[in-house]
Amino acid sequence: MGRSKAWGELAYRALAAPWGPALDLFRFAGAWAPSPERVQSGWGAWDAEQLRGALLAERADSSAMLYGPVVVAPPDASSEPALEVAVELLGGALRDVPAEGIDTLFTRPQGLDQVWVRHGFIPIPEARLPEALRGRPGIGLFGWRGGTAVWSAAGRGAPRARSVAPR
Repeated sequence: MGRSKAWGELAYRALAAPWGPALDLFRFAGAWAPSPERVQSGWGAWDAEQLRGALLAERADSSAMLYGPVVVAPPDASSEPALEVAVELLGGALRDVPAEGIDTLFTRPQGLDQVWVRHGFIPIPEARLPEALRGRPGIGLFGWRGGTAVWSAAGRGAPRARSVAPR
């Protein structure tokens, strides 16, 4: 991945509790993040010892809400590499969640619609959000089920519409 000299070589890796550096990055960027006890997993982009980007997840059964990605670029860097970092962080999450038993991801798009849609997220109604993940700030809701645009309530506990038998 080509970058300006301001970036250096970034290392991408999963984050671990206590989540401090990632939460500090979210606070610095003014982005909302869940409280530390709600964070279940995260992914980071490191420039040497400096955390440059993070994506966090809060879990509810086999679903999770993603927060971020938040990327803080060096002052003289263009925005394109920052977008690439965001894409790579999301890619890390999508590679890891199946092994964690997560089959559905949700996110608030935060103006990064092109990043989410490119990875199989689609706009969905708020009613599809599990009760345990409701009440989070943000506008809009995107969902992902294994990278497919197929979104059905069948088999997920939602009531099915019944047709009335003709007379």
